[in-house]
Amino acid sequence: MPILLDPHDYYFPDHGQADEHGIVAVGGDFRPERLLAAYYAGIFPWPHQNLPLLWFSPDPRFVLKPSELIINRSLAKAIRQSTLRIQADTNFLAVIKNCQSANRSNQKATWISDEMIDGYLALHNLGFAHSIEAYDQERLVGGLYGINIGSMFFGESMFFISSNASKIAFVCLVAHLQSWQFSLIDCQSHTEHLEKFGAHAISRDLFLAELSNSHLYPTKQGHWQFYLTPKQAVEYLSPWVSLKKIT
Repeated sequence: MPILLDPHDYYFPDHGQADEHGIVAVGGDFRPERLLAAYYAGIFPWPHQNLPLLWFSPDPRFVLKPSELIINRSLAKAIRQSTLRIQADTNFLAVIKNCQSANRSNQKATWISDEMIDGYLALHNLGFAHSIEAYDQERLVGGLYGINIGSMFFGESMFFISSNASKIAFVCLVAHLQSWQFSLIDCQSHTEHLEKFGAHAISRDLFLAELSNSHLYPTKQGHWQFYLTPKQAVEYLSPWVSLKKIT
């Protein structure tokens, strides 16, 4: 049974309390202390309209190892031809607001509330939440954001205005995570989009073991800087992303 959170502390229940939908706790808020406690425990918020705030620990969990990224032929070609500039942490607020307003065919309304934006912006200012941005000259045309704790990156949401912009930003992110020896990207729940990149389901127990191991490594706290262009990112990943995977 999901647990009702105490508004005065940041305790999260054991994952075994989760129901069949993965809901492990109800209530609380988006204070950065609570968000950090949740992600450290492998739990994430997912607001639903007309319901109290829900916190999830799904089983199975959808994840991607940076060294197992798959890039298909059309995306590899788009990256080689791209003139986009990919940067990190230069406009977190614009990225999360674009994610909030993005039209998604399988959703009637966004789950990213203004209160949620405030909480993640506070995490960004503390150096835990990061935005990856794709620019066409000076115009923001795509990106994504997520949380880093230990050697894991917890992906949250992405958006695009120009074709392939968010995909190219994601590939650049993965290249940098690989160079920084990150162990895992948490994709939370299954999507066909991330499955094409090589994300796959693992059991909650295995995810929690990976999470525990990731806590042995320091968090890359602070604003991130990227040093690889999209083309360089693919070149860097080439020992892991074999030609057989680019199909």
